[in-house]
Amino acid sequence: MSETGHSPLPEGFLNALRQAVGETRLLAESVALQAYAWDNTGLPRLPHAVVLAESREEVRAVLALCRRHRVPVIPRGAGTGNVGGALAEAGGVVLSLQRMNRILEINAADRLAVVEPGVINGDLQERLRPLKLCWPPDPSSSRSCSIGGNIAMCAAGPGAIRHGVTRDWVLGLEAVLPDGRVIHSGSRTTKSVVGYDLTRLLVGSEGTLAVVTGATLKLSPLPEARGLLRAVFEDVALCAAAVAGLMDRGEPPSAIEFLDGSSLQLLRTHAEVVLPERAGAMLLLEVTGTAREIPLLLTEMEERLAPFQPLEVARSASAAEAAQVWAARYALSPTLKKLAPRRINEDVVVPVSRLAELITFLEELSRRSGIPICNFGHAGNGNIHVNFLIDPKDASLMSRAEALLEQLFRQVIALGGSLSGEHGVGMQKRAFVPLEIDAVTLELQRQLKAFFDPENILNPGKIFP
Repeated sequence: MSETGHSPLPEGFLNALRQAVGETRLLAESVALQAYAWDNTGLPRLPHAVVLAESREEVRAVLALCRRHRVPVIPRGAGTGNVGGALAEAGGVVLSLQRMNRILEINAADRLAVVEPGVINGDLQERLRPLKLCWPPDPSSSRSCSIGGNIAMCAAGPGAIRHGVTRDWVLGLEAVLPDGRVIHSGSRTTKSVVGYDLTRLLVGSEGTLAVVTGATLKLSPLPEARGLLRAVFEDVALCAAAVAGLMDRGEPPSAIEFLDGSSLQLLRTHAEVVLPERAGAMLLLEVTGTAREIPLLLTEMEERLAPFQPLEVARSASAAEAAQVWAARYALSPTLKKLAPRRINEDVVVPVSRLAELITFLEELSRRSGIPICNFGHAGNGNIHVNFLIDPKDASLMSRAEALLEQLFRQVIALGGSLSGEHGVGMQKRAFVPLEIDAVTLELQRQLKAFFDPENILNPGKIFP
């Protein structure tokens, strides 16, 4: 066995890789490999080697070599994932696409951009800003996550309530199959119904079918102005009812973020946010439009919230103040990492009309188990980030937490929801996939995987139980 804990690579394989990509872009020493053994799960998986690819042709060469030698290949972007989707669970070669980071084209007239997979989401947004354009997918990790990773996991974020998710903003893809062949899907137009929609099949496939080497992205006008409303409620039930009320009539705001009582306590303690004493839950509502429209839109939202008896409704006085509030919201996840020895972070989603039932269930789950659970997320889509705060040194606690996960997932499915709204399946949720996907459909998906990747070298072990 090698130091990765897996069978060693075939003889001569690493030399063949060096010839394909060069000495400096093949990493095989343990110290160098450590940087590619982690993601946000905190569960390290050491690969045998890492290739720092810089072109489509290098990706083709690596895949062809790995297929010939039956070596697993794990495509990797920035490594910001939450489910182990880019970890080398079976060893093999991590194929890093970080250096394929060119923005090849921005076409304002056609409202599209052509990019390589290693482009950072936030860097693309900065390039688009002077043109008053944006790419709407806006995960909280946008400053560090890559477009390729967004495509692999079908990333979303607060703006999904109005704009949808990554699959809604990808016009076409260039990708390399496990045998080194190149395929192209989609087009440069927003309307195209020629052939099967391979683009939407590849988006969200978690790097198990092909390696994306280029993407044609649909762009949207950048909103002229934004306004932020903070609504505080005495309890979660009223707060969840307010979300349903906002969604069942009229245009929704561009974002509705939910924070439960545990989250509010974190804001009080670590972000110095002043909240009413009886605050048990909070919504952040963002509206977008022209500068003239924003005050009217905020007034409309205040009127729509009034029947749900908020303790406080406050407008952010300036863009800077709104940015501070959003920064506090985005700081919740990293703050939890610092406070708890181990955090299990799930991103379940239920229909908005069932949100109150989910939150009530989670509160009861926490009371019964004695395990702190902190909940926040994208309420307008029913997508809640459920955080179990545990100590991995406590075997009894860990065992109870694992049992709670299954209870949570079964309740989510019973409410008509899904196991993941934006993080994907990866290694972390694959055991529970049969709760959501029936046996016939799951077998068809396995057949698709086998058709694209008959040797099962591409990100093996992900998604499927």
